Amino acid sequence: MTGPLRRTVAAVALALSATVLFSAVPASAVPPDAAPPPEPATAQAQWIDRDTVVWKGARRAPAQLRYGDGTDGGAASGRLRLTPAELSPAERAAHPHLKDFPAFAVDPRDQRLARPALRERLVAVQPSADGSPAAVTGVQIPGVLDDLYGPAAARAALGPVFRHGRPTLSVWAPTARTVALELDGRTVAMRRDDASGVWSVRGPRSWIGKPYRYAVTVWAPEAGRTVTNKVTDPYATALTADSERALVVDLADPALAPRGWARLKKPAPVPLRSAQIQELHVRDFSIADPTSRHPGRYLAFTDRRSDGMRHLRSLARAGTSYVHLLPVFDIAGIPERRADQAAPDCDLAALPPDSERQQECVARTAARDAYNWGYDPLHYTVPEGSYASDPGPDASGKPARRTHVAARTAEFRQMVQGLNGAGLRVVMDVVYNHTVAHGQDPKSVLDRIVPGYYHRLLDDGRVATSTCCSNTAPEHTMMGKLVVDSVVTWARQYKIDGFRFDLMGHHPKANILAVRAALDALTVRKDGVDGKAIVLYGEGWNFGEVADDARFVQATQKNMAGTGVATFNDRTRDAVRGGGPFDADPRVQGFASGLYTDPNTSPANGTPDQQRARLLHYQDLLKVGLTGNLADYTFTASDGRTVKGSQVDYNGAPAGYAAAPGDALAYADAHDNETLYDALAYKLPQRTSPADRARMQVLAMATAALSQGPALSQAGTDLLRSKSLDRNSYDSGDWFNALHWDCARGNGFGRGLPPAADNRDKWPYARPLLADPALRPGCAPITATSAAYRDLLRIRAGEPDFHLDTTARVRDRLSFPLSGPDETPGVVTMRLGALVVVFNATPHAQSQTVPAAAGERYALHPVQARGADPVVKSAGFARATGTFTVPARTVAVFHRR
Repeated sequence: MTGPLRRTVAAVALALSATVLFSAVPASAVPPDAAPPPEPATAQAQWIDRDTVVWKGARRAPAQLRYGDGTDGGAASGRLRLTPAELSPAERAAHPHLKDFPAFAVDPRDQRLARPALRERLVAVQPSADGSPAAVTGVQIPGVLDDLYGPAAARAALGPVFRHGRPTLSVWAPTARTVALELDGRTVAMRRDDASGVWSVRGPRSWIGKPYRYAVTVWAPEAGRTVTNKVTDPYATALTADSERALVVDLADPALAPRGWARLKKPAPVPLRSAQIQELHVRDFSIADPTSRHPGRYLAFTDRRSDGMRHLRSLARAGTSYVHLLPVFDIAGIPERRADQAAPDCDLAALPPDSERQQECVARTAARDAYNWGYDPLHYTVPEGSYASDPGPDASGKPARRTHVAARTAEFRQMVQGLNGAGLRVVMDVVYNHTVAHGQDPKSVLDRIVPGYYHRLLDDGRVATSTCCSNTAPEHTMMGKLVVDSVVTWARQYKIDGFRFDLMGHHPKANILAVRAALDALTVRKDGVDGKAIVLYGEGWNFGEVADDARFVQATQKNMAGTGVATFNDRTRDAVRGGGPFDADPRVQGFASGLYTDPNTSPANGTPDQQRARLLHYQDLLKVGLTGNLADYTFTASDGRTVKGSQVDYNGAPAGYAAAPGDALAYADAHDNETLYDALAYKLPQRTSPADRARMQVLAMATAALSQGPALSQAGTDLLRSKSLDRNSYDSGDWFNALHWDCARGNGFGRGLPPAADNRDKWPYARPLLADPALRPGCAPITATSAAYRDLLRIRAGEPDFHLDTTARVRDRLSFPLSGPDETPGVVTMRLGALVVVFNATPHAQSQTVPAAAGERYALHPVQARGADPVVKSAGFARATGTFTVPARTVAVFHRR
């Protein structure tokens, strides 16, 4: 993908609120006749450390930070004097986006006032030189909070911490005037540590299982006044239903552990470079599976005899090593009590396959139904309640039954047990780059505790929303700490085997490496898990206000190379599918969708000469991808030049960016954008038969499965899964998202036009396809696709040359002997040790002569020779000439005997 994966989160039509920050000092510090400055509309001053303020648009003349106005229960008014200055080299390095703005030094005589000032209303004021009104702006304070409180706060244990069975509750709120604990119908005072800004209180054992929240009295810039926010704990480990209160819960309590949890035997660790990953949504997995006893729940993964679990076990036996679960932390978009969940009231199955009515009916209940992808985080370190049999007690403060408290935690752990028992390690999709809300919104947790700190602010003080929602700022000490602490909790307490970071490029590289270091420190003896075996990967997209390392060194594709943390490889994905995810015309073709060799009627594909040239370039991108997207791998490009992977162009960027196999994750589809089947429905000529569509599906999946490095496939892709052409099904309900393990129930195609919100512009292309019964496959192509894909997984798992660990070994073992100006459009031939792999994406059989193979003894790989696909069995090798012949729309693997 050339930019971020598009995502819209339900119920997040949030206004961009101007963020202004706080103040305090003795009244004598300001002239008695100084009137309080007006409430500013922006916050263009940034207090970056105790010594320095940067103010965009200010004159290089004396200014002030003024705090408080003697009202609202705060301190008397005061000021901190500012004089024009220059940023130090260290400050420029820490804040590169501010280097060209006017800087001011805080008068040394006033620096002692910083801590009290930060607990009050705070504005920057610069008197005019000509008698016009003074310039006034709000003040952004994350930098100075990190400077003053960060070193001590970073070492603090936050949330519920248990010692000898007694809980201590702690929350970081350095700008709060007071913080109190509300628990069991009473209010308990909390003590502030002045060095860290952490408020804490220790309680008796009787607090265990009780609902609680914090009452934080703090200046709220969005409200323009001091407020007392009643807020849940950002470090909560358990919640009441609908996340109204946190619960005092010790995750080490044996009552929360299912039988056998302490002795859980996991599948053997699989290094990231060899990982084969199946991406899966908890509710999609089982909600439409009539053989599951727990549809839509965590416990569905304990139903060993369900169709879904049988399929996962078959993939595991073939070589799939990880299941990647879409968000399973506490999210904002789903009512957790089943009685509160709405469902479409239409007979959806009775409607025509190209009708608008299905999506209209689904949309009416979307905000209140039980479905959401989950990229709307509310509490980062608690399992989502809607997937549990019991989401928890209510928030009334009444004593909670132990089963209420235990359900989310125990059933999540049972899910991990079930997947591990099926031979699959578990990856968790984590979304620390944004929150569902900010400011005074009731679903804003972090920003109502420390207003203006946890989110990334633009130069004018507005919260950045480039991620889709309220961007967090992991570059700030305590947001970065929250990321690390949360991941470690999931690893230790829930035995998660890997983490996929959503929009990882919005994190600093240093933050992701801090996560890696914290995980590496976990040991089986000390923590019950081997942290070094935990895999990390994420979306390394480069965009938004942080793009091109504008604020810090990002965790992007190029920057994460060589770190052992993989990033999604959009280069090969686009080459295989064709075009990009946001093309106006979805029929733009690629290597596995018929470009040049089986053209459709779209003018967007260009002339035959243009198609041929683009196809050959796509083949170069595919070759780079098959190496693991290595930057320094050298080969002959289709134009005859000798190039490195980094010299192949991808929309103006280097195609190859990996330093070693394992840096780039290959995939042909994921939850974002159309499923692979739906993309091919748009792109392949409509006349393409179901059998040929199935073959192209397998060929597309093979480009990831037979590459170096980790590979990912969306659940159901091997079953020709469709979402009825929905390109963004995050809130499209069960109707468009549910998996169908039984081929007799279809593959999901023809369930009506996809929801208008993200697909209306594609309806003219979609309608004739959805109405075509030939595009609704029966059991034969579905089962054939799945069986052929499993054969490829067996080959990948069983051949060591698909798991090379260094660039040098890839250079030595892997080559493209026919690459160059004479290569066949639509065919890529790869030599890998004793293997030769031929990807024939054309509608005709192809012969590929490799002179160096003449006289060798090659035969179709035993897995395919004995496998499920009868067509590939006709592939052959002529020893005298070194010629490999491969049927149309087929990937064939040959083995030297």
